Amino acid sequence: MKQLACIMFTAAMLLGGCANHTAGIAVNSQGEVRVDNNTFAREVSVSNVNARQSADLLQGAAQINSLVATDLRLQYKFTWYDAAGFTIEDEASSWKALKLHGKQQIQVSGVAPNANASRFEVYVRKAFSN
Repeated sequence: MKQLACIMFTAAMLLGGCANHTAGIAVNSQGEVRVDNNTFAREVSVSNVNARQSADLLQGAAQINSLVATDLRLQYKFTWYDAAGFTIEDEASSWKALKLHGKQQIQVSGVAPNANASRFEVYVRKAFSN
């Protein structure tokens, strides 16, 4: 019985290892990069992060770069922060789909939900269909 339980546990661990990884790359408005998935970082980079005031709202932009010769299906999301570092209406911000062809570069942008935003982070990850 113990042997069967051990086999079942091992099988579950192996199948669990095949789960899709949703970790990616984050870049904030100060240009600081955080890599949560090194494999993904060899396929995609984020550069040219810019911010500007548009009326009284902060607008952010970043360039997402494909580093591979094949098509990539990605998602990106802007998260906005106030001066104290708290997120602003994070639940209202949704993931946006993006398809990059081999070696393509594309600029993405977002506008803060209100005038309290003082900085942002853009997060990019691989999109998986279920």
